Amino acid sequence: MAESSLVETGIPQQKRYESKPFPAVISPSSIPAPSLPLFTQTIKSQKPYLDSLLHESGAVLFRGFPVNSAVDFNDVVEAFGFDEFPYVGGAAPRTSVVGRVFTANESPPDQKIPFHHEMAQVPEFPSKLFFYCEIEPKCGGETPIVLSHVVYERMKEKHPEFVQRLEEHGLLYVRVLGEEDDPSSPIGRGWKSTFLTQDKKFAAERAAKLGMKLEWTEDGAKTIMGPIPAIKYDELRKRKVWFNSMVAAYTGWEDKRNDPRKAVTFGDGKPLPADIVHDCLMILEEECVAVPWQRGDVLLIDNWAVLHSRRPFDPPRRVLASLCK
Repeated sequence: MAESSLVETGIPQQKRYESKPFPAVISPSSIPAPSLPLFTQTIKSQKPYLDSLLHESGAVLFRGFPVNSAVDFNDVVEAFGFDEFPYVGGAAPRTSVVGRVFTANESPPDQKIPFHHEMAQVPEFPSKLFFYCEIEPKCGGETPIVLSHVVYERMKEKHPEFVQRLEEHGLLYVRVLGEEDDPSSPIGRGWKSTFLTQDKKFAAERAAKLGMKLEWTEDGAKTIMGPIPAIKYDELRKRKVWFNSMVAAYTGWEDKRNDPRKAVTFGDGKPLPADIVHDCLMILEEECVAVPWQRGDVLLIDNWAVLHSRRPFDPPRRVLASLCK
């Protein structure tokens, strides 16, 4: 099965930056589509081509291939040969499904999950993410994506002093955790599943390894992370990126334990100006691409280049995920 069996196609939602499509879209060149074993074999044999496509575009959507279950999706992820990234220190409630596959954020369908780089609030984060649509939503539920360097450039142009402060001080993230997971909250992961242990001593050790300060409370724990850089330099693409969870924390880290305005501050502890955070949110929305999910879709995202979010939806919807080093 040669490269010609994979064809770059277009979708109405695509944007173009510097003449490159965002996201890139790959479909089978023939109908009916090749079998799953042939598809995974093609991924292996065309890995350099797919890697270069991801490098150029930041995200690649595979549409029209016979990826019919979580097991199939796991086979696709494995075919790429990326090392698995363990989900330690993240905030979202998730459930393991099979192999390297788990549920995407399980927060309620009426809630929007704001734009973020995956695990930007901790020093160790995945470099690549896969999403897979097992059940497409009746309505809504897109996973909008946006190029991070574009957000950085627009923010620097509009708010140069704010961006300079961010570059100098970074950000401080504070999150209050219960003992167990709270599925009603988008950041409802309890300390036991956050640190993959029942033991407070081990939890504290794992937090320390992540550079995180852990304070125990009556019914849970408080984590303090930072100061951590809010702007990073993408060495592969030689450009600065808006690598943070500022908007996500400020507008979305809200539940019975957490006040979003206290969830993220400048690295020196000073509050962020609300109007500028909301300006950033507007830029993210203006620049994003939201592709309606179709059953069988696989979306590969370079976490260095692209932020993602989730729109509210009418159930049913089942989107699965896998993180890679």
